[in-house]
Parts: sequence; structure tokens; C-alpha cells
Amino acid sequence: MRGGLIMAVLHHPPLPRRHRFHLDEHLPVDHKLSRVYRVGAGLIGLVLLAFGILGLLDKVGFFDTRGDTVAGLNTNGALSVLSIVVGTLLFLGMVRGGNFASSLNITLGGLFLLSGFVNLALLETGLNFLAFRIQNVLFSFVVGVLLLLFGMYGRVGSALPHDNPYWRQRHPEQAEREERARAESRGDALHRSASVHGGHL
Repeated sequence: MRGGLIMAVLHHPPLPRRHRFHLDEHLPVDHKLSRVYRVGAGLIGLVLLAFGILGLLDKVGFFDTRGDTVAGLNTNGALSVLSIVVGTLLFLGMVRGGNFASSLNITLGGLFLLSGFVNLALLETGLNFLAFRIQNVLFSFVVGVLLLLFGMYGRVGSALPHDNPYWRQRHPEQAEREERARAESRGDALHRSASVHGGHL
């Protein structure tokens, strides 16, 4: 009996492999969603780079908690360098595009919101090493929300279209069935067209 059980297991047909959906293969850099992610990263990256460079040119102390005003925002050397680093990261996201840019926008957007809350609590304290003022806090919230909106565009929602690459990633089996149905429909249409043309000859 044990031998029969072993033989049955050995001869059991293998289970079908689950279709693995690789998002990057289905979201090329020229995809319309990718363009949104790249534009968002590029615009906000440009603003941060400009702010950081202007802050460095002002030659404020690196951890000067009083700071100086640049473009209506308070800054010091540390905040200027941090702005340049984050702006450069966003420019990298703009160049890469695709899922990378979307995830980068979402991650940095969340960090900007967190930074706004943390620095709001540190205002008027000796731990305010980035020389934040209330306008900086508001700017951090605005940038965080914008980055999240750009990053989540076409990615989060209960009514995504079925040709959306993120919907296809979450529903690979249904996406495959719909693709087969579309292929069969196209084949039937071509067959009918060929029959009609053949009948006229």
C-alpha cells in the first residue's frame, strides 16, 4: 500500500504554476502613468534643488537654528544640503520613470508629511536643527501631499480600468482570461472579414 501511495504521488500531474506578473515589464517609461510620475518627480525635484542651492549661496551656518529666509522659507546649511539630496533623488526618479518613480514619490511624500509633524513639534526648541518655521512646516505638508498624489495616481483606487498595469498586477488570472477573450474576438473578426472578402471574389 505504501508503494502504491508513493507511485501515485510520483505520477501525480504537477500543479499549474501561478502566473507571475512583473510590473516593470508592463509599465514602460513612455506609458501615460509613467509620464505622470516623472513630471511630478521632476517638478518638485526642481523646486527643492533651487531652494537648496539658493540656501547654500546664502552661506548660513550648517546647524544655525535661526537660519535665514530664502524664497519665503527659512533655511540653514543642513536643510539646504538635505533639499539638494532629495531633489537629486527625485530627478533620478524622473529619469527612471515607471514603477520606480511612483514608489519613490509615495515614499518621499510620506517622509515629507512625517517631517512636517516632527518639525512642528520642534519649533522654538533647541532641537530645531533644520531651522524650521511654520511656513516650512506648511511647505513640507504641501510637498508631501503633492508627491503622494503624483505617486498614487492610477495606482490606488477601487475602480481602476482593467487595462491599468496595477489592476493587472493584482488580478493576473482575470487579466489573462480577458486577454485571451480579446484575442479570440480579434481572431473571429478577422475570420469574418476574410469570409466576406472571399465571398465577393
